Amino acid sequence: MTAPPKDRYNAVWLIFFTLGLGTLLPWNFFMTATMYFTSRLGEPANSRMVLDVGDGNNSLINELNSTEARALAPQRTQLQNKFNNVMTLCAMLPLLIFTCLNSILHSRIPQKIRIAGSLAAIFVVFLLTAVFVKIEFSPGTFFTVTMVKIVFINSFGALLQGSLFGLAALFPASYTAPIMSGQGLAGTFAAFAMICAIASGSELEDSAFGYFITACVVILLALLSYLVLPKLEFYRYYTSENLNNKASNGTDMEMKKDLLKGELATEAGGKAEQGKPSIINILKKIWVLALSVCLVFAVTIGIFPAVTADVKSTIAGGSSWGGYFIPVSCFLMFNMFDWAGRSITTKFMWPGKDSKLLPIMVVARFIFWPLFMLCNVMPRHYMPTLLAHDAWYICIMIVFALSNGYLASLCMCFGPKKVDGYEAETAGAIMAFFLSLGLALGAGFSFPLRILV
Repeated sequence: MTAPPKDRYNAVWLIFFTLGLGTLLPWNFFMTATMYFTSRLGEPANSRMVLDVGDGNNSLINELNSTEARALAPQRTQLQNKFNNVMTLCAMLPLLIFTCLNSILHSRIPQKIRIAGSLAAIFVVFLLTAVFVKIEFSPGTFFTVTMVKIVFINSFGALLQGSLFGLAALFPASYTAPIMSGQGLAGTFAAFAMICAIASGSELEDSAFGYFITACVVILLALLSYLVLPKLEFYRYYTSENLNNKASNGTDMEMKKDLLKGELATEAGGKAEQGKPSIINILKKIWVLALSVCLVFAVTIGIFPAVTADVKSTIAGGSSWGGYFIPVSCFLMFNMFDWAGRSITTKFMWPGKDSKLLPIMVVARFIFWPLFMLCNVMPRHYMPTLLAHDAWYICIMIVFALSNGYLASLCMCFGPKKVDGYEAETAGAIMAFFLSLGLALGAGFSFPLRILV
């Protein structure tokens, strides 16, 4: 067997990182601009608002700590009140459905069309979103158009994410980590942009326009990076090696020719039969890791940000820290340490893919639910406040975010390595589906958890 070539200048690794960044940056920027969207849904007199945290604007500082994406309208309309709930529904359902479809149908649609086509479609949606910033709509029309865009973004985002993890599964385990790390950086970048917007005092429309144009640039960069991949020797080696692995499951040259046309051979009860990789057989091999990544994100989304964004600072007093507490301690801290956790797996992977300790560590994260609920969440109804000081909240957030990034990245790296080479791409797509399932379950858990506080 020929020795694999080196990844010169870590080019493939960096491209995977860029593709990971392009996967989640659009959606993170979309959520960051929630204040802009809700302001456009208000009364015309309130549709042009300014971000400011000056000393004399305490009411605005308090608003920045609210759960409802911190929209700044004095009297919220019906559309504003239901925006976040409908947005979550329009985001999670397409994400789950299209990730499932990608897991089942990915072999029927060429990889290049799924990845490049999804990036191009998301680019067009964000370009239109940037243009719409400068166009007046009635609140009802703007609400409908926004929800349609959310559906499109998450549908193509699901295809892109599932396809990327399937592609990374063809490479050594360490090449799933840059995708996870890039996704972590996307959240950090968006959170930092939100803080800069608060500090700048810029108009919401100007901030939103900058968000969407920045997202367009990153998506275009990701698309161009993907088109460079086939020219790299390291990439060609592992993709062609996988094709040869598919062919090697046959028993004669005629079968190999058929397999190279896309038909796979599988072993069942000692008998070789033609067909595609069996999803059931793959699930039998990776179900522990698939369930683990599902639980990681179910625990995370169940409490963040539905509960964590309602925590109030107990040391701010009348200072501007009250306005920055949630943007910094919740969103920026989470995304920074989540990114750090994902990045650690590029150098260090413990425990191993067959270790029983990994699922135990995943289940142990349920402890974060009561810990955050015992912080200074306001308003509260049933549970006492035992961890009121800001330091408790920040320390819990750091461990919470690190464990989310690290354990999720481990599961996504190890899953495709539990199966045979010709099953790896399908395994990667299945892992992406369970990741999306965890997000959807977490969104469902968030409602009762917030009520129980």
